[in-house]
Amino acid sequence: MTPDDQNLSHHGVDDFIAGNAHASETMRLLIERSSCRSFYNRPIPAEILELILKAGIHAPTGGNLQPFSIIVVEKKAALQKLAELNEDQMFIAEAPAALIFCIDWRRLSRWAELEAAPFAANNSFRHFWISFQDTIIAAQNICTAADALGLGSVYVGTIIDKLREHRELLALPKCVFPVVLLSLGYPKARPVPKKKLPPRALVHREKYQDLSDNDLQAVFNEKYPALRREVTNERLEIISQVCRDLHGDQYADRCLENIRKHGYINAAQYYFGLHYRADLMQQGNEEYLRLIREFGFGWFENKPGRSSGE
Repeated sequence: MTPDDQNLSHHGVDDFIAGNAHASETMRLLIERSSCRSFYNRPIPAEILELILKAGIHAPTGGNLQPFSIIVVEKKAALQKLAELNEDQMFIAEAPAALIFCIDWRRLSRWAELEAAPFAANNSFRHFWISFQDTIIAAQNICTAADALGLGSVYVGTIIDKLREHRELLALPKCVFPVVLLSLGYPKARPVPKKKLPPRALVHREKYQDLSDNDLQAVFNEKYPALRREVTNERLEIISQVCRDLHGDQYADRCLENIRKHGYINAAQYYFGLHYRADLMQQGNEEYLRLIREFGFGWFENKPGRSSGE
């Protein structure tokens, strides 16, 4: 990713935050939270880390089952390996700790087996869905607790691209599925919060209501003010091919005409034509299903039978 691309991915300052007081310290932490990718070479005291982890353990969870586990990685060699597995994001190796949040039905399946109780949650999509929510809620509790204690953090979602490698590194058994990594440490600088869409774009009263076309474009222009990418032959060729593969020649011609008319590549075209390429988004779905089965989850097969949690 070029510096130019990096600036687009982590867009400008939130004007709402600048000069605004907050009703409480909790509200300030939630609204001013930002991702930190630069950490001091300073270990997190054990008592501080335990307190942060306790905040995650006490997060809301469906049925109070707590179907998640948190892998704490602090050894430098393992942190270096995690950085390499996650697109060489070296801040992972520089941070004193990485927390890997996993869906975990193994612990509950073992408990059921020991107590002679039936168990099939690992073969239930509904339970997979709820356990995913529980895992992320615990992660966010920890993120907020870390901010409250003067630490910084950043979520790393690229763990999804190297599931087998993470399983091997972390010795994950069947029915334990890695969801997200959180790098944690003392920030060298507290990044300025990034601009977000306003409430009117995200909050609906009673029923879902679409914004008008003009209002929709306006809120995105507010979030991405004057973010324009230079037109190059290489970029035009890629965007054109992405459009053709997904929507056909006529749509590709419309996209290129829009770019030539304005003289730049707009933020939406950049994101979905070049950065998070729309033609690549839908690739690999079958492989992910194979991986989910390999990790011990069979909810998509609709085959009742013995749990594979052993």
